Amino acid sequence: MPTVLSVLIDQININANRRPVKDDKVAELMQSIRANGLLNPITIDQNFNLIAGLHRLTACKMLSFKHIECKVVSYEDADHARLAEIDENFIRNELEPLERYELWLERDRILERMGLRFKPGDNQYTRKGGETVSLPPRTTLELARGFGYSERSFQQGKQIARDIHPDVKQRISTTPFKKSRTVQLKIARIATVERLAAEMASKAFEDAMAKGDKTEAERQAQLAQQARDKQKELQLQALEDAVSNKSSTSSKNDKPITAIITNQETNIDTGEKWMLHKHLVYRGKTTSKQFINLLPSDAALAIATLSPFWEHDYLINEARVVAVLRSQGHINNFCRNNKMPFQYELVLNQLYVSIFSHHTIPKPSAPVCIEGIEAVISYLLNMYTHPNSFVISPFMGHGETLIACERLGRVCFVGDESPNLINRGIARWQKLTNKLARKTSL
Repeated sequence: MPTVLSVLIDQININANRRPVKDDKVAELMQSIRANGLLNPITIDQNFNLIAGLHRLTACKMLSFKHIECKVVSYEDADHARLAEIDENFIRNELEPLERYELWLERDRILERMGLRFKPGDNQYTRKGGETVSLPPRTTLELARGFGYSERSFQQGKQIARDIHPDVKQRISTTPFKKSRTVQLKIARIATVERLAAEMASKAFEDAMAKGDKTEAERQAQLAQQARDKQKELQLQALEDAVSNKSSTSSKNDKPITAIITNQETNIDTGEKWMLHKHLVYRGKTTSKQFINLLPSDAALAIATLSPFWEHDYLINEARVVAVLRSQGHINNFCRNNKMPFQYELVLNQLYVSIFSHHTIPKPSAPVCIEGIEAVISYLLNMYTHPNSFVISPFMGHGETLIACERLGRVCFVGDESPNLINRGIARWQKLTNKLARKTSL
């Protein structure tokens, strides 16, 4: 049984990550405590860290109490204490949706750190290797179901908690969408490239610090901050758009221009060039002198996909690093049939990425786990370029490199023979930026 003690209020430590108190809840507790005393002690651990009862503690402070009754429980580490605190919040408090999602995500991560985040079908009595363990607390999903939430709601809630910038969450809490999972989920799915870029730069920062490379650590910290700032900017814009759309009564003529080119139009002629703010798009063969003459002399990176008729060895003379993406197979035959100096190969999201350069390029030491072609492009941009670097893309595809360059502040030179792909890429950029592409005579 937990020990109950009278403890000096000033001795109790409050975790900085706790959710904020609600003034109306504190006021209600103050009236109750003034009339009846503290009926339910707060809970602390053996180090006087608060586990449960922040509102009660705050009310007692407001009433100028010097001591407060506490249940003292012992935990092996801070994770056990925090897990108990989270479960107490689920049971005792009315939580706003964003608060609930944050706790779902945090609880899952704690269980994972503790080795207790079992998956369906796992033996909950033994780990791999035969080590016997006791049954874990209920999984977060089981807990959510116990309060009436479906697995779909649970997964979407964790995505919202994980993928929305903290400042944007704070802004959401002041809007009519603070209870709208649909709008919050839409915002969470915006700026995925930037969020992943920030995570990768943060990991690279930690690796650089571990190696004592302060210069690289500072560079990665700057890249991480830039990516987070861009994520925040894009998600705030999406939220403001949602707020404006909800309250707006303006006519269609008041809506912002989104595109001058649509996916259905195919009227871009061979040899035409388009300026997309600072990016250049060329429609035509990207092995032609016309395209090559448009390229800068100091590109940091070229990103290409391996085609059956590869004629792009020239890229190694136009960019410091050339990354060639393939869906399967080995690099040996490709290396034998081209003149580019091979450095190494990466496997990203089941894509084989071959790195070529005239320079010695260090290979990442840790395995990279990312999902989605745009996340792969973002990883390559963060690995081999800096803000405002020039990037060459001799294939438009679905505009992945163009869009990633726009989001991460790089300058893209992209071309393709297909008018449909050119149309689609330009239209996608216009929709993202709310700017117009302009034909140029360069």
